Amino acid sequence: MTAITENYQAIVISFVTAILLFVVSGIGSLVLGTFLAALRVGPVAVMRRAAGVYVTSVRNIPLLVVLLFLYYAGPKIGVTFRFVDIVVPTGWGDIRMTNAFATAVVGLTLYTSCFVCEAIRSGINAVPVGQAEAARAIGLPFSGVMRQVVLPQAFRAALPPLASTQIALLKNTTVAIAITVLETAYQLKQLTDANPGDRWWLLAVFAGGFVLLVEVVSFASNRMERRWRVAR
Repeated sequence: MTAITENYQAIVISFVTAILLFVVSGIGSLVLGTFLAALRVGPVAVMRRAAGVYVTSVRNIPLLVVLLFLYYAGPKIGVTFRFVDIVVPTGWGDIRMTNAFATAVVGLTLYTSCFVCEAIRSGINAVPVGQAEAARAIGLPFSGVMRQVVLPQAFRAALPPLASTQIALLKNTTVAIAITVLETAYQLKQLTDANPGDRWWLLAVFAGGFVLLVEVVSFASNRMERRWRVAR
């Protein structure tokens, strides 16, 4: 317990870093995944195939390999991701947006967007075909059909798998330890190495933290699902 008391600031900052990774990557993956889903059901054959190849390729590559490639191989081919000295002050210390953090955000976004795409595509397939045909019959272009008719219903139908995807993203933030992002897994390793006698307490604290975060995401998902069910 002594190690937990002395290092509570580092523990809190690591969870705040993980939450920031989750929020930024979650928003990015929803935007990119929605765009990919629209391409996959779009009228342009070349774009459908390109989106299909991207989704199939990236989702079958381990996330660890994606992060390592972006962080170590990316700069060698001129691909780098960075924030310009962004520091987020908190009551427990500062969180610095390093190159590793930016790379983790990009890697998590690219990887998770593939699963978001497939979840939304399943929602699009659940929308009756007649509604899209009726929208086209009154002169709406493809973008208008997707934005005003199909996607709102698709998101309702795809909410459970989307929530599962975002929960997986939250837990996947721990993989960022591979590129030295100071998130939960990194901090857990540092604390357990420095305080081997408190290892089980530390493991319990970090596990409990993730259980709490996952429950918050699940609660928000259930509330949204109930509200949208009433709105149908």
